[in-house]
Amino acid sequence: MTDPWVALEPGADPSERVRVLRRAHDRFTAAGTVARPVRPVVADSWRRSAGAHVDPDSAASVELTDGDLGAYRAEHPLSRVMPLFRELMGTFATDGEHLLAVCDAHGRLLWVEGHPATRRRAGGMNFVPGARWSESAMGTNAPGTAVAVDRPVQVFAAEHFIRSVQPWTCAAAPVHDPRSGRLLGAVDITGGDGLAHPHSLAFVQAVARAAESQLALLTPPAAAGPGLRLSVLGRDEALLLTGGGHKIRLSRRHSELLVLLSRHPEGLTGDELLCFLYEDESVTPVTLRAELARLRRVLGPDVLTSRPYRLAVPVDSDLATVERRLGSGAVTAAASAYQGPLLPASQAPAVARMRRGLADGLRAALIARGDPDLLTDWAHAPWGEDDLAVWQALAAVRPTPPVLARLAALDEEQRAPDDPYAT
Repeated sequence: MTDPWVALEPGADPSERVRVLRRAHDRFTAAGTVARPVRPVVADSWRRSAGAHVDPDSAASVELTDGDLGAYRAEHPLSRVMPLFRELMGTFATDGEHLLAVCDAHGRLLWVEGHPATRRRAGGMNFVPGARWSESAMGTNAPGTAVAVDRPVQVFAAEHFIRSVQPWTCAAAPVHDPRSGRLLGAVDITGGDGLAHPHSLAFVQAVARAAESQLALLTPPAAAGPGLRLSVLGRDEALLLTGGGHKIRLSRRHSELLVLLSRHPEGLTGDELLCFLYEDESVTPVTLRAELARLRRVLGPDVLTSRPYRLAVPVDSDLATVERRLGSGAVTAAASAYQGPLLPASQAPAVARMRRGLADGLRAALIARGDPDLLTDWAHAPWGEDDLAVWQALAAVRPTPPVLARLAALDEEQRAPDDPYAT
């Protein structure tokens, strides 16, 4: 019998790839059993895996190691409920020769714990802390697919896309921030045939709900403190989260003002703000004072003070998070927090300089790291699709036909002289 994976040519039509996958599934499940139809959740995942050009014979890449992994885990919200995961699942995993695993929203494994012999076996396929098990990297698997579809998923044996993973069965459920609803990651139980039961999925789903309840108790609105949290990456209008848990969408000008004031806790004079915000002198100090007065009404009189203008409460931001991680050498963690350029529509000179500085620093670190998955994420993001240097770095470590074709097209586009009469 022809191996169905050998018959799967690179660049094959996705529909044909799915048909081949179905034949492969039948081959793996037919021995001694009555083959069942492929479940829709699995078929859909196979399609996405085939579309992402996942190699069924590939192995997971380890992206986070040593200090990088430790720094990222320490900052991750799910670290606060790891004691709960261990209490609810630790004994079950150890006694049943299973593994408890927790991944982030990008499918990167942060913790893998459980029976020692099972951990050693799982290590052979890089099911280890710091490894990337997203669906786009490792095909159909419970933690990666759970974060991809944002719902609980159980994957049995040959339903896995990667052949080396097919002896395993796993069940995972996503975990969300109880206040914002943001996906934080997933909790997973992985093992052998003993997990091939619907109760496994119900169990891990109940653990995920318990974790969300615990997070809600650990961060009630009244205990959130007076600080502000600012989201400014990949969005033209900042989102402000107050200490009381309220979300405020700011205007573009107020977004720029808060970014600048948060970067200068010592305060800025009106003249300094005018210089940072405007390219010319067409805007008067009176206009700027009016904007600041409106911002003060949004924030409250005790938050924004004057002479100089400054914020009277601590402000953290996704911008600062990326900068901290990049500064400590945690490149993978920095890339995972980067949601896009800083206020991309802003033309304020100081904001534009910050935007370029952050993007240039991160992309330089990614190129120096040379990790193919990190480079792929950047190259396929809207801000990286025309980044010739990143595509060159990606082609050096992952010279697949689509990557080489895109690199050739970019090289031709950027070498061609400008034609003012081109249509």
